[in-house]
Amino acid sequence: MQAFNKEELHGYNKLCLVTELKEKSGKRFLVDDVDIAVYKVEKKIYALGNICPHRHSALIYDGFIEDDCVVCPLHGWKFNLKDGKMPTGTTGLSSYEIKIFNDEVFVKIVKKELKW
Repeated sequence: MQAFNKEELHGYNKLCLVTELKEKSGKRFLVDDVDIAVYKVEKKIYALGNICPHRHSALIYDGFIEDDCVVCPLHGWKFNLKDGKMPTGTTGLSSYEIKIFNDEVFVKIVKKELKW
């Protein structure tokens, strides 16, 4: 994991300590009303949207890891840990940038603006 300077964390929100994340197991966080699932896999940390686009259930964090993907526990849909895309390449889940500073995990949430 790459470390960053504290100045580079502007716009990021602290989630937890790296040690609080279990290997290949998701953890759910709410950041500025955004529901995210965070995973640690082989010392890398990933953050994805926690809402499955199939039935809009907030259970992605409870999915299991297979072939560099998280598998939705309800419907079996797979989402790439790096970018949230489905194996077909279609859009699946939002992906969020992670930074580590002093063993703390930070995430950058960019809210989507609705244009009516």
